[in-house]
Amino acid sequence: MSLQILAIIAAVFHLLGIASAVQAIMETRTPQGAVAWVLGLITFPYVAVPAYWVFGRSKFRGFVALRRADLVKTVPATRRYLDELKTGNLIAFPERQNELSIEKLAKLPFTVGNDVELLVDGKATFDSIFEGIQRAENYILVQFYILRGDGLGSRLKDRLAAKARQGVRVCVLYDEVGSNDLPDTYLSAMTAAGIQVHKFNTTKGRANRFQINFRNHRKIVVVDGKEAWVGGHNVGDEYLGQDPKSAPWRDTHVSVCGPVVQAIQLTFAEDWHWASGAMLDLEWQPKPCASGRSVAALELPSGPADLLETCTLFFIKAIQGAERRLWIASPYFVPDEQFITALQLAVLKGVDVRLIIPRKTDNMLVSLTHWAYIAPLQQLGVKVYWYEKGFMHQKVVLIDDDYATVGTANFDNRSFRLNFEITVVVADQRFNSEVAGMLEADFARSRLVSTDDIRAKGPLFRFAVRAAQLTAPIQ
Repeated sequence: MSLQILAIIAAVFHLLGIASAVQAIMETRTPQGAVAWVLGLITFPYVAVPAYWVFGRSKFRGFVALRRADLVKTVPATRRYLDELKTGNLIAFPERQNELSIEKLAKLPFTVGNDVELLVDGKATFDSIFEGIQRAENYILVQFYILRGDGLGSRLKDRLAAKARQGVRVCVLYDEVGSNDLPDTYLSAMTAAGIQVHKFNTTKGRANRFQINFRNHRKIVVVDGKEAWVGGHNVGDEYLGQDPKSAPWRDTHVSVCGPVVQAIQLTFAEDWHWASGAMLDLEWQPKPCASGRSVAALELPSGPADLLETCTLFFIKAIQGAERRLWIASPYFVPDEQFITALQLAVLKGVDVRLIIPRKTDNMLVSLTHWAYIAPLQQLGVKVYWYEKGFMHQKVVLIDDDYATVGTANFDNRSFRLNFEITVVVADQRFNSEVAGMLEADFARSRLVSTDDIRAKGPLFRFAVRAAQLTAPIQ
């Protein structure tokens, strides 16, 4: 290659670096992030320009525009759902202001007439899901971040195919990054059985063609608009504890029935339209759960297309609202400083703040970064626990005796700003007591981090921790 051609390539990269730096100044979320990107784009454009195009943006362009274009089709269903909630007296807390900000974030109210079952670990979760699939009469909606073609994936495929052959409509949605090793033969077998299958397609649209940083991290199963499952499990044998590297796998899901199910399927329908271009004809007449229980619950979807940082604001609100107890279980704890500050203020207020994270993770950067947050939290009084019996993947928060959340969102920048997530919020003392018992059992399998653990780390380890923390925005 001649020197002239090399000079032209270099000039192009530097011009692109300058143009990208201008965009970073205008669009990067924080001044610190903007400065970091500008320095990299101007100084090392050959590396920084491709990295910026892939990882640099915090908003998912195109999705918002498409959602607005969909309003004519989606608003009538949403309005009908809300009207039915009012007619059936299924809206909870009409007079309480404490829940108002959460409902504004979710764009849907807490509902009553629900029942919620706590599902601990993979066997209980997938036994429940498979039983629900067997009960399906009209349609099944399935969405997972990771969908594998292994033993568990084959069992799911076979059950869905059997229902499709019976005339039940089956729609399957998966994330192409999380499911990048899903065999074509798996997908073709589903299609041959009459199952509609689509990848979420985060690179759809000219503005997103280089973006692999946004992921659809949701895990949703809906049957007939009457039952739904949400939580931390993906579809793979490791979620049943069959991978020796991570076994035993610790995770949590919930099964719900009642009006909140149709809120969950609204989120699926929006994702399905983005992926397929088609609107689903679904059941939008909510009914109380046949069990007779009346649990108050809310579904909170969040993602990079939101006008506000929904996930961030919700968990900040949860931390601020705790008066007596705040227990957090998260496999990836890489929060912003605002979360560290909020947790510190909760401790100063006298709240029993406990954090449980896995001692063994599937990500070395996360393992190192955890240590950057342990010291400031532990020194102030947050009880930090290492979960030591296998890999803990659950995403659960317990606030006093009032609220518990089970969902897909981790305590990291990716879940707060880059991923499409879903969280089920339950306001029921009996259910929350079950969550408390589950977490107490997890604490018993864990070890409380001490100051000796922190002091024992040498200077090279501390340097590695600080270096890993620099990558927190894209972990």
